Amino acid sequence: MSDLKKRSVIVSGHKTSVSLETPFWEELSRIASDRDQSVSTLISTIDKTRTGNLSSALRLFVLDELRHRLSVRLP
Repeated sequence: MSDLKKRSVIVSGHKTSVSLETPFWEELSRIASDRDQSVSTLISTIDKTRTGNLSSALRLFVLDELRHRLSVRLP
């Protein structure tokens, strides 16, 4: 299991700390890059629609994104 990595990000104009495992940070970076966005911009977008805590919302977003990519690749 990966250790939690705490990073400071700007979310909707406010600096905050988010703790996620390294694979989630890597996927968020890849998704942001694919969308020509910064990680902070992507996180701010996710933050606007979340109902739980931010770390959980980010993990669920990554999971949904990976599921979507997998479904597009499979018949």
